Amino acid sequence: MKDLLELIAKNLVDKPDAVSVNETEGERGSVLELKVAQEDMGKVIGKQGKIAKAIRTVVRAAAIHNDVHVTVEISEN
Repeated sequence: MKDLLELIAKNLVDKPDAVSVNETEGERGSVLELKVAQEDMGKVIGKQGKIAKAIRTVVRAAAIHNDVHVTVEISEN
């Protein structure tokens, strides 16, 4: 899931070198924290959060396929 999230994010932003994904284990499964450059936050979130919601949907669908639970959090570097 980490690689999928990183691939999606790097293709959306202007500064792909600033993209990082950290994975931690939470109570309900994995938590993926996506960090992007401050100026790329708008591209990752989108209008009214539509891009962020789409990213979360794709990652969750892939996680369900692998029988795991994943939460995606987005922040800036």
